[in-house]
Amino acid sequence: MAVVAGVDFGTLSVRVTLVDDGKGPLGLATAEYPLHRKRETPDYATQAHADHMDALARAMRGALESAGVTAEDVAALAIDTTGSSVVMVGEGLEPLDEYYLWCDHRAKSEAEEITRLAHQEGLEAIQWCGGVYSHEWGFSKLLHWLRHNPEKRERLVTALEHCDMMAATLTGVTDPRRLKRSICAMGHKWMWNPRWGGLPPQEFLTKVDLLFEGICDKLAGEYATSDVIAGHLTPYWAERLGLKPGIPIPVGAFDAHWDAIGAGCRVGDVVNVVGTSTCIIAMAQDANLIQGVCGVVPGSVDPKLVGIEAGLSATGDIFEAIARRANTNVKELSRGLEQYRPGQTGLLRLTWDNGDRTVLVKADLGGITLGWNLLHTAQDELFAAIEGTAFHTRIILERMAKGGVPVERVINAGGIPQHNAVLNQVYANVLGRPVLVPNGIPTGLGSSIFASLAAGSHPDLDSAQAAICLPFRTFEPDPAAHAVYEQLFQHFNSLYFGFGGVSGPVELDHVLRDLKRIAAVSSEPAPSDVAERVPV
Repeated sequence: MAVVAGVDFGTLSVRVTLVDDGKGPLGLATAEYPLHRKRETPDYATQAHADHMDALARAMRGALESAGVTAEDVAALAIDTTGSSVVMVGEGLEPLDEYYLWCDHRAKSEAEEITRLAHQEGLEAIQWCGGVYSHEWGFSKLLHWLRHNPEKRERLVTALEHCDMMAATLTGVTDPRRLKRSICAMGHKWMWNPRWGGLPPQEFLTKVDLLFEGICDKLAGEYATSDVIAGHLTPYWAERLGLKPGIPIPVGAFDAHWDAIGAGCRVGDVVNVVGTSTCIIAMAQDANLIQGVCGVVPGSVDPKLVGIEAGLSATGDIFEAIARRANTNVKELSRGLEQYRPGQTGLLRLTWDNGDRTVLVKADLGGITLGWNLLHTAQDELFAAIEGTAFHTRIILERMAKGGVPVERVINAGGIPQHNAVLNQVYANVLGRPVLVPNGIPTGLGSSIFASLAAGSHPDLDSAQAAICLPFRTFEPDPAAHAVYEQLFQHFNSLYFGFGGVSGPVELDHVLRDLKRIAAVSSEPAPSDVAERVPV
C-alpha cells in the first residue's frame, strides 16, 4: 500500500487530498486563485495558468503538513479539473492567453453555428451530445479565441483542456506530439468518439469557419483513458510541490466524473454531484444514443465502461438566489424545512433559472413557479425548488433508463448533500428509491483512486474503490410521501415538456386546482398529531 495525492481543481480553489490507499484519507489542504471577470462583459470568466500552479504548490505543501507525511512517502498523484476550461498554447506549450473557464459564456454564437451546421450536414456526433453543441465546450471557446485574437493566431500550436495542461506541465511535456489527452475531456466536450474515428471530420470543421483549417492536426496526440500514465513528475515541479521526482501521473479527467468514482459509482449506480449545478454521472457496459443526454463516451469514467453524463444547469445557485432575494442565506432559510410535507406549499417549481441542460438542452428557458398566493414565503419557494430539482432529476434518470443505462442505486455526492438532509429525503421520496450519501465529502477521492492505480497498489478500480471510498448514509423513501410526489410528478412532467416546447399544447386548467388540493391534504395533521391532542 502507498500514500497518494489526489488533486481537484475547482472554480475558485484547488484541493489536495493525501490518502493511504489501504486505509483512507490522511489529510487535505486547499488554496484559492482569482477568477477574472469583467463588469462590462458578464460572460467573461478566465484564470491564469501561473495562478493555478502557485495554488497547487501551496495546497500540496499544506496537505503534506496536515497528513504528517514526507515527500518520500507520496508514490503518485492524479489531477481532475473543471471543463471545458481551455487554454491556447504556443511553442513549448506556453500559454498564449488565460484559460477560458468552463463558466465563460462568450462563445454562444460560435456554439449556435456549430450546432446549426452539424444538423445541416447530418453530423452523427451532434446527436451523441444531446443535439446541441454548448458554448461551454471546447470547439466553441477555441473558435471564439481565434476570431478575437488575430494577432496571436499564427502562434497557436494547440489548445488544451485544463486537466491535460496540468499533466503536461508537471511531467515536462513541451512537444504537442508527445501529449496525452483525456478521453473524458475530449469525448464529452470536443465530440471525440471512436465510433466515428475520433474528432469530427476536418472538412466539417472547416465549413464551420476557415479559421479551423488544420485544427485536427493541431489537436493531435494520444487520446487515453485514466489508467494510462501521462508521465512522471519532473525535478523542478517535485521541488516546488515538496514531492520526490519521478512519481507517476496518470491521464486526468473532469472533476464530476472522478467525484463519481470517489463516491463509489459502479454499473447500476447514478451519481448526482450536487453543487451550484448538478452533474449526473452513470456507467454502463454498453449504451446507445440517448436523446437529450449530453455525453455518451467509452472510457470517460471507468476506463473499461461507457460513461454517461447529464445534469441540471443550476441547483445550489437557485437556492442561493432565493435566499439572496429574501436578504438572507440558505443556511438560515433552511431552518425548519424538515417540518415541510410533500406538496404542502402548493407550489410547483420548474428549475430552469439557468436554462435546461438535460434533456431539453435549451439554454434560453427560464424558471417557472406555479401556485403562488399572498401568504407564500421565501422558505416555501426554497422547499418547492428542492422538490423541482428532484423532479427534474427523475426526468433525466428515466430518460437514461430508457436508453439502456441501468439505474439501480442513486448516490448524492457533492457538497450540498453533506449538509442538507431535507434535500436527500425529498430526492428519495420523489425517486421512490433509497438515496445513498457518502459519509464525508468524496471530492479528491476519485483522483486519489486513480493515483493509487498509477502507483500499482491495486489491481483494478473496484479494489481501489473498496479501500478508499467512504461508507454511506442511506435515506429511505417514505411510501406516503412518494404517493403524493407521484401525483405532483405527473403535473411536472407534463409542464416540463409542454413549456419546453416538445409535447405540443398542454391542458392547464386543472393544474392550479390540483396543487391546492394536494397542499390542503398535505397540510392536514397526521393521525399521530391528532392523537397527541385528544384529551385522555
